[in-house]
Amino acid sequence: MPRGARLVLLLLALAAGLVGLVYAMGRGWLGSHWGAGLVTARALPEAVVAERGAAQRRAASAAGISQAKQILFGDLHVHSTYSTDAFLMALPLNGGQGARPVADACDFARFCSSLDFWSINDHDVALTPRRWRETVDAVRACNAVSGDPANPDVVAYLGWEWTQMGNTPENHYGHKNVVLRDLDDARIPTRPITARVAVSDELREGAVASPFLIGLLPLAQRDASTLDLIRYLRETTDVPECAAGVPVRELSPECRELVETPAELFARLAEWDLPAIVIPHGTTWGFYTPAGASWDKQLRGAMHDPRRQTLIEIFSGHGNSEEYRRWREIAADAGGGALCPEPTPDYLPSCWRAGELIRERCRAEGLAAEECERRAERARSDYLAEGVEGHLVVPGATPEEWLDAGQCRDCFQPAFNYRPKSSVQYIMALRDFESPAGPRRFGFGFMASSDNHSARPGTGYKEYARADMTEARFEGMGGVIQDGAVQPGRERVALSQRIDRKAIGQRFFGARESERQSSFFLTGGLVGVHSEGRSREAIWDALQRKEVFATSGPRTLLWFDLVGGGGAGSVPMGGEATLSGPPVFVARAVGSFEQQPGCPDFSRESLAAGELERLCRGECYHPSDRRRQIARIEVVRIRPQSQPGEPVDALIEDPWQVFACRPDPKGCTVSFSDPDFAAAQRDALYYVRAIEQPSLAVNAAGLRCERDASGSCLRVDRCAGRGDPDDDCLAETEERAWSSPIFVAYAEP
Repeated sequence: MPRGARLVLLLLALAAGLVGLVYAMGRGWLGSHWGAGLVTARALPEAVVAERGAAQRRAASAAGISQAKQILFGDLHVHSTYSTDAFLMALPLNGGQGARPVADACDFARFCSSLDFWSINDHDVALTPRRWRETVDAVRACNAVSGDPANPDVVAYLGWEWTQMGNTPENHYGHKNVVLRDLDDARIPTRPITARVAVSDELREGAVASPFLIGLLPLAQRDASTLDLIRYLRETTDVPECAAGVPVRELSPECRELVETPAELFARLAEWDLPAIVIPHGTTWGFYTPAGASWDKQLRGAMHDPRRQTLIEIFSGHGNSEEYRRWREIAADAGGGALCPEPTPDYLPSCWRAGELIRERCRAEGLAAEECERRAERARSDYLAEGVEGHLVVPGATPEEWLDAGQCRDCFQPAFNYRPKSSVQYIMALRDFESPAGPRRFGFGFMASSDNHSARPGTGYKEYARADMTEARFEGMGGVIQDGAVQPGRERVALSQRIDRKAIGQRFFGARESERQSSFFLTGGLVGVHSEGRSREAIWDALQRKEVFATSGPRTLLWFDLVGGGGAGSVPMGGEATLSGPPVFVARAVGSFEQQPGCPDFSRESLAAGELERLCRGECYHPSDRRRQIARIEVVRIRPQSQPGEPVDALIEDPWQVFACRPDPKGCTVSFSDPDFAAAQRDALYYVRAIEQPSLAVNAAGLRCERDASGSCLRVDRCAGRGDPDDDCLAETEERAWSSPIFVAYAEP
């Protein structure tokens, strides 16, 4: 064969090899699978677990509690890098540190945060058949080394997050964690039930695009972790949808089961007929909740399942969702169209700020006042039309220019872009009068968790390592200067611009104010349960009874009981009573332990130094024998609607009563009654907040506004805006615990 022909063949062979390589990369064949990891095969020493119980018994006795149930602390909202957002944050190409598997969560709960129980709750859409099976195996492995099942050191529960996101208030229902009691094959669903709208069309289209186009990404990025990303996305999107009309137990284990509404979710869970608890969370978080979203529709008919949807997450690392406010982020005109409300002394609507930014630019260009007002009105309208991505209508605006628009100024550590009609207090004030069997209400118990995305349950044990113990890593996925990474090249013009959806593409986080919201991420909360024992069954029974409380992170001890009023007997938090006379309550709280630096001996002995640093960042739950003081106990009274359409503003009394506490290491005990209950002749619910003395916490000051005499924000000092990744943004706060409500129904004497 002539030399020229051989050269041509060689070049063709090289070209074919290169094409094959690009195709293989585009198909994800060359990427690594990030699995569920291996659990450290060692339980805590029995003496360590025994001392936890003994310390609580001593505290309970000192507070006047006899024969107390154990108070156990857990985290029922934990993500590994099986979740898409967690995977993206962990990628080295995004500045991440690699895989954070399910097994890491087990080790962290055991050796870093010293929890009593936790659950895994990865996003539904990401749990492919293989990842689900590996998750089950990892949770089983965690429990297998927990010691005596009747008295384990840690209990791990299996679950997932039903990640529903609507683009209007009418089709938005929000995120709900599903937690399962059991682990044997016969009592586990074959697959998670997935929210249909959680499967992004843009994500699916990008992942199934031409392998040749996708295969060029690793060459362009020059980062090997891009290969892992392609493999992850291919596996995520390659799962087919399950056939319609087939009983759940007869469906293929290799398909994805999709539903659109909570009613369908509850129907599928009922069909499985397995012990499960459904926990709504992040209800006020405007990162994904459309403006004007309300929980009214979720009380109607099959949209609520009172047998399964029994708890609600009041606080997490994404902020507080407890408090109701009268201001609105969006209003309606006479015809029902969207209208931007004017600012109030305690709230600056983001749509209004959009208009002001455009007005300022217009005036700087010397245009007439009438023209500038017209442009401001258009900007407000454009903002509302674009929903949660409305900030992009002001091209080139920096995070600082938005000041504190959209935020609850007087809430305790609020969720970002707060939605008051999805707050827990608003939810608890609702009643639905459509059922012929009588009006319905939500009977939620209150809990808190972390919503952690690095397989770290219970991150709130110490306030440190902001970049690792909060979700501030989201900011790195949003790009710089708001929309610069989303729609590059847009000039700072004095006219609002509607969003180019094609330009946004798959930049989900970059289009949703990731830079501003990084100032609102916290280390997370905990759920405390009053349990008859440490076993899986005992903890589950406490959750079912709703004898639970929430904390903002510290392990405050809290008891709240109805102790009298018409022969009702004693009723603990989460319980119900029917009375004709005034109810009488007692609340007791004992402050959390102050922490010592470093880690206890059992953690250092169980984990290698490098692993201790990787998992725990060198700090663990390490209590001293000193407890924080309880500063006060606040009581909230809510009287649910008694007729259709009754305004809720006057029904939510927060605080209803406040009791200052004397400094006492034994804690604080208060008693109170409701002398108005009989005269009002209507049902009521009561819960308490135990407030600890001020302490420092990560991101506790949010955007750190400098305010004028009227309380308006003049300028912000975002933590991330300083460019120091080691700045933990510590600020003073009042950590707290929330009891579950006690529900008191009125009955004629």
